[in-house]
Amino acid sequence: MDSAKIPGNDFLDILFYGRNKDYGAYELRSRYDRRVRNAVMGTASIMLVMIGGYVLNNTLMAAENVHRPVLAEKKIELQALEMPPEPPVTIPPPPVTSAPPPLAASIRVTTPVIVNTDVPPDEMPPKNDDIGKQVVGFTTSEGVEGGMDIDLGASGSGGGSGVVKAPPAAESDVTFRFVEIMPEFPGGEAALAKYLGNNIRYPHIAQENEIQGTVFIQFVVNRDGTISQVKTVGAAKGGGLEEEAIRVISKMPKWKPGKQNGQYVAVYFNLPVSFRLSGN
Repeated sequence: MDSAKIPGNDFLDILFYGRNKDYGAYELRSRYDRRVRNAVMGTASIMLVMIGGYVLNNTLMAAENVHRPVLAEKKIELQALEMPPEPPVTIPPPPVTSAPPPLAASIRVTTPVIVNTDVPPDEMPPKNDDIGKQVVGFTTSEGVEGGMDIDLGASGSGGGSGVVKAPPAAESDVTFRFVEIMPEFPGGEAALAKYLGNNIRYPHIAQENEIQGTVFIQFVVNRDGTISQVKTVGAAKGGGLEEEAIRVISKMPKWKPGKQNGQYVAVYFNLPVSFRLSGN
């Protein structure tokens, strides 16, 4: 017989057949299923009570902590704005007009016309000696020496622009890099090479360390031909080569200054000075 299919009470009766049922084991075994059922139900009831209490507590606390929006009524008062006063109208002063510069003295020169009658003495064209420093014009008038000139055109017959020309401008203080006529050493390039060869002394430090190469010197030839602002450009060779080149160039005699628009001007000049050891 399969013991698993025997009901519980019948199995206990068979198990305790001929034994003392009052001892207590029979009683415990017969009530085992009911005790287990009661324990499970009791435990489940306790858990449900605890969970329900926890949920109820959270619900009540959440209901108490609800923050409801509070509508605050704010009264807005509009203030009347005052229009700013209009700025006063300032009438600009009349433009300052300077008096025209004085004109140079002019002499009347007319275009020669061939006629078959004698020309009055006052209409005869002036001689070159009579013109002197006077400006050729349509009328003869007194003026100021060094005054303004009037452009009468190439022919002097009034075909020019008619504007007043200023006297030649003073010599410019600008230092140019390229001009129409560049500065030149007295005697030309051959004389310059001879001057450098006679005056340069190869530094001892450079000789001992076999330092050689080309040093590039930049300087300014002023309007009067003097030399200024002597400095080196490019990578330095060292060994005293730069210092020697600057010393010799600073002592050069006056150059022929450069020209621009017929005037002497200051010009930058770059000069390479070569240092070579004998045998190289």
